[in-house]
Amino acid sequence: MADDGDGGDTMRGVCVPEEGKKKRAPRAPIVPQESAPRNFGPRGIAAVLAPVTRPAFRKRAPAAAQLMADWAQLAGPELAARAAPLKFAGGTLTLGCTGPTAMELQLAAPQIIGRLNLALGQSMIERLRFEQQAPRPPATPPARPKPRHPAAPPEDLPPGPLGEALARLYQGLKSRG
Repeated sequence: MADDGDGGDTMRGVCVPEEGKKKRAPRAPIVPQESAPRNFGPRGIAAVLAPVTRPAFRKRAPAAAQLMADWAQLAGPELAARAAPLKFAGGTLTLGCTGPTAMELQLAAPQIIGRLNLALGQSMIERLRFEQQAPRPPATPPARPKPRHPAAPPEDLPPGPLGEALARLYQGLKSRG
């Protein structure tokens, strides 16, 4: 801007008088707002649970949570043993399984999708996606066979509590093989 001496500033040939200039209002000091008074009276359960559940449901919808939680019942024992649900988003269910299992399940995808949608009561799953993973170990380790008869402790053990403790130790070691 240039000053041409007539009390106004010029800007590209337009004269703007000084008294016509817009002046900025002084900024208000930044003061934290007072928080709303807390009400410690009884409230409905929906008002209490909404702030807690809303973030969880943003990450995973209730139907997807049901699918993940009830996978063994919805999929059946054979499919549940071979594949595990990893993610559900946008109608796509991602299953983790081994490579050969993924190829087999890909061929049976229409039947699997139909069975899962029928079990859920709505058409949620549109397609399956597979991620290769290492096979899962069995849920419970195989039980060790029990000894047929307890091994008799040696006869030269000292009498009393020490001898009894040594006899139990001997039997425990023999039962493990």
